[in-house]
Amino acid sequence: MVKQFPGGVWPVMLTPFTEENEVDYEALGSLVEWYIEKGVSGLFAVCQSSEMFQLTLKERIAVAKAVVKASNGRIPVIASGHISESLEDQAAEITDMAETGVDAVILITNRLAREEEEDDIWQKNCELLLAKIPEDIPLGFYECPYPYKRLLSEKNIRWCLETKRFYFLKDTCCDIRQIEKKLSCLKGSKLKLYNANTSTLLESLQIGAAGYSGVMANFHPELYVWLCRHFTEQKAKELSDQLSLMSLIERQYYPVNAKYYLSDEEKLPIRTICRVQDEEGLTETFKKEVDMLSRVSDELAEAYQVRR
Repeated sequence: MVKQFPGGVWPVMLTPFTEENEVDYEALGSLVEWYIEKGVSGLFAVCQSSEMFQLTLKERIAVAKAVVKASNGRIPVIASGHISESLEDQAAEITDMAETGVDAVILITNRLAREEEEDDIWQKNCELLLAKIPEDIPLGFYECPYPYKRLLSEKNIRWCLETKRFYFLKDTCCDIRQIEKKLSCLKGSKLKLYNANTSTLLESLQIGAAGYSGVMANFHPELYVWLCRHFTEQKAKELSDQLSLMSLIERQYYPVNAKYYLSDEEKLPIRTICRVQDEEGLTETFKKEVDMLSRVSDELAEAYQVRR
């Protein structure tokens, strides 16, 4: 059985593609090395940032295997790829993903009930799904915004804790009051909350969140690593303010802009090719904004004595 996952930064991984729009496994290996060099605590592969809804099941499984192999046990790897509609297909998908060697399989909360359905239906479907998969598969949850965002209620969280099968929660509510209520439910349990939102991150760390699992770890994860390690220090507030403003780049042209950043600024062998966005949509103005982000990141790294 999996041990408690470490706190800190868990990037939502990108998927590099070749010119032929196939998964670029060599570039994927370079990306894993880059994350690890930046000091992250774990890797979240095959998630929405990975363009999992545009990957075949065969590709999702292959990507997870490749990340596990590249990480080589240095840090834990979790993966989702949980996108099917029927519970039978979801069970098969989860079982296949678990066999890749990942440390936990992450369930998408919106796959277990329709948007208009109540929490009781969600819980019933989750219970049925758990009965269809091996009990020794460590699990987690991701409040994925697509195709709709379903936040876990306190009632559902307490039920999940009773199963003793869940270890990781990627929270996307972006509301510190809701996070506070969730953390109250999770206190003393092995289910840890990782905040995806920069603006609420510092405060959430101060009240018990385990770490960060968000988009901006694809730009400057080392700054988030510093924040997760030093959130009790007075100067953490200044860095949090800067990171929150910089995180607005998420709304620009993601994930193309993140791949551009990694290619142009970090010199990784990654193309801007994506399946969810046309790379041509990354305008020269957008590129200038990403370049500015890189310069400010360098300045912050120097100020906080973080290696870039």
